[in-house]
Amino acid sequence: MSFLIQQTLLYAVPLMIVALAGVFAERSGIINLALEGIMIFGAFIGVLFVRSMQSFDVFTEAARSGDWLTLQGLELLAMLVSALMGAVFSLLLSFASINLKADQTVGGTALNMMAPALVLFLVRILANQNTLQMATGDAASWFMIKKSTFGIKKNVDIGFLGETFIHKVYLATYICILVFIILSIILYKTRFGLRLRSCGENPQAADSLGINVYKMRYAGTTISGALAGMGGFVYSLTTANCTANGDVAGFGFLALAVMIFGNWKPLNIAGASLLFGLFKCIAAAYSSIDLNGDGIYTLANLGISSHLYRMLPYLVTLAVLAFTSKKSRAPKAEGIPYDKGSR
Repeated sequence: MSFLIQQTLLYAVPLMIVALAGVFAERSGIINLALEGIMIFGAFIGVLFVRSMQSFDVFTEAARSGDWLTLQGLELLAMLVSALMGAVFSLLLSFASINLKADQTVGGTALNMMAPALVLFLVRILANQNTLQMATGDAASWFMIKKSTFGIKKNVDIGFLGETFIHKVYLATYICILVFIILSIILYKTRFGLRLRSCGENPQAADSLGINVYKMRYAGTTISGALAGMGGFVYSLTTANCTANGDVAGFGFLALAVMIFGNWKPLNIAGASLLFGLFKCIAAAYSSIDLNGDGIYTLANLGISSHLYRMLPYLVTLAVLAFTSKKSRAPKAEGIPYDKGSR
């Protein structure tokens, strides 16, 4: 059970933070279909930053001596750099959608096509191979929280909660949850959030009250890009062992499904992320999920094809959207370029 919860969180948290990225863009009136591409770019930037920092002795010595604070500082810096570059990358969508009034769906699709090609091109130049990875060691040994982090010996039992939420988890997981809570409060409990949402519902009315619709839409899309970039790095760190290869397994599109299923509301999105994360966990670790605790009966022993397990998250996505999309209420002005002269 501890393993199942840990793995579910590893998949659910990136989905949750990237789905919130979609909410910020669409609540401002911009459809951000480029979440997948921004995640890919953010993952590449984060891995490249970690790889570059490993050339400094302070970090290699920290990994050798088990200096947890220094390594977690590197992890946080990588998250910030990924968020920053994700925000910069999203400016392409902002400029095309707001200034040029281009079709937002086409713009997002173009970024989704450009990102993996650009990342693979840069990876080939930097690493002369198809995958960029850490220079030394792996993500688990560098960034994962262990019992020794708190001075606890390996053979000491720290209970179910300790094994589930403290041992063998990443600090990035909890940072993303904290960011999710803070930004959800900002979106629904502050003046900035109210102005942002008004630009996605009725931009003409917002403009008549003195709100700069263009600036608010830029702000919403930029925050969206920052969250998606951060989510891309967290995905690569926790599930791909801090590697970047121009692919995030469709997590950006799954995040869009989570956003629609959650009806653009943070609390619903958190629940939907856990549901999708559970099925993604089953798809990835079905051979390790123990049914009765003795290590003998696993999902792999049920005689079900492994291909079905791998298809499960996407089948669930299709089923959920088919039954819930009619009841979803998107922001009224999303996808509509704002013309200041129209009323």
